[in-house]
Amino acid sequence: MTAPTAAPRSPLRVILLAVIGVGLLLLGGGLAVALGIGRDAGSTATPTSDSVDAGFSRDMARHHQQGVEMANLVATHSQDPEVRLLAFDISATQTNQVGRMQGWLALWGLPPSNGTTMAWMGGDMAGMAGMSGMSGHTMGSDSLMPGMATQAELDHLRTLSGRPFDVEFLRLMIRHHQGGLGMAQYAAKHAAEPAVRRLAATIADTQTAETTTMAQMLSARGGTPLPAP
Repeated sequence: MTAPTAAPRSPLRVILLAVIGVGLLLLGGGLAVALGIGRDAGSTATPTSDSVDAGFSRDMARHHQQGVEMANLVATHSQDPEVRLLAFDISATQTNQVGRMQGWLALWGLPPSNGTTMAWMGGDMAGMAGMSGMSGHTMGSDSLMPGMATQAELDHLRTLSGRPFDVEFLRLMIRHHQGGLGMAQYAAKHAAEPAVRRLAATIADTQTAETTTMAQMLSARGGTPLPAP
């Protein structure tokens, strides 16, 4: 059996070094600069635990962590170079973004998890709550957020390889990106910290583009998308 082709090199590999750099800066006063906090004229007082900034950082970090988990399965379950490159880019980018969001929470003196999922979205949460119906969960401290895969779906994905894995991975990742979009768009408009708004806008733009790309890849491999969350 031929060994899987190594994932093509990508400039985004450099992003992983940024995560290490952030960890080192935790020991010094450069953390705020590295995370983009405190240098903008629009920066406000330290965000509170129930703020949009903190809620987005907590929930999107958790949402991203599952995306990274799924993307990291590709190296051992897929031989498709295009899928492998896509997964590497998702893993590298979202790992970096998780580091930034968790770094903000540490800088603000806030825990990485707290309270009801997506409560920071206020009235918009009611509309988003309907999205979680795909997984059979309701909003709460232990619920799955929109687009997230259930444990059964993750377990099934791990049993697959080759083309069946590629199709199911793309189906789950498309839905995952779609589910996180509403959170990113809300934070881009309502977060108080300019750095948080910028990251949220970047996530919204990047995941919209990647969703389009993955839909094309899925169709080319004979797959059909899951219902949108």
